[in-house]
Amino acid sequence: MFSYLSEPGTDGIGLAFTDRLGGFSTGQFTSFNLGHTDEDSVDALRANMAMLRDRLGLGPVSVVKQVHGRVVIPLGGTGSHSLDSDSWLSDAVPGVPALVHADAQVTTLTDTPLAVRVADCVPVLLADRAQGVLGSAHAGRVGLLAGVLQETVAAMRLRGARRLEAWIGPHICGRCYEVPAQMQAQACAVLPELRCTTSWGTPSLDLGSGAQGVLERDGVTVHRLDPCTRTGQAFFSHRGDHGRTGNQIGLIWRVARHVGRA
Repeated sequence: MFSYLSEPGTDGIGLAFTDRLGGFSTGQFTSFNLGHTDEDSVDALRANMAMLRDRLGLGPVSVVKQVHGRVVIPLGGTGSHSLDSDSWLSDAVPGVPALVHADAQVTTLTDTPLAVRVADCVPVLLADRAQGVLGSAHAGRVGLLAGVLQETVAAMRLRGARRLEAWIGPHICGRCYEVPAQMQAQACAVLPELRCTTSWGTPSLDLGSGAQGVLERDGVTVHRLDPCTRTGQAFFSHRGDHGRTGNQIGLIWRVARHVGRA
């Protein structure tokens, strides 16, 4: 179920990165898929999410429709969207509203878990432990180059964050993420840390190092918790599964009994 789990301590903040093991999905989505209803069974997805929430003692989880952009959605103010147990499933389920299009979320609310879905892209969780400001971001190649992480950090600082930490979760590594030479050159002109070579000697991009570079230049302390999704058998991988795969998630939350300082 988890590749990494840190349950709430004295600061009340918990974070997790899931893997693909131990759920109810079958076939290409075996077994702990937290992906999309237009592919996997709604019943299996509900069962997987219920198991996750029961294990962590969480209420409804906030998910957005990720579009490889830089839009950040706040929860708990203007532009916030409502949550219920099925809201993460989107409008593929009758009666469930469409997900908001965005690639990052921020909140100062307690008991409002923020999730980012991935299957090779970089999941980034962020927090100011003292101020109780949380964020989650989906940082694939396009969003990373577009500035999604800078926008997320700025939105958190607007809400009082001062000393930020970020946790980079499982994603495809630079030794596996082959790209055309021209794409590599264009990307590295924006973020030099992206430059890498595959294990078979061709141009590639190191998304984790790129994300780390962006965050550290913005004054964020970075923790790397990021095994490769393509080579790790415990993960869904868009490239490793040839385009038809499930999703694991990164998840961050703060429990109500620990409220950050104003």
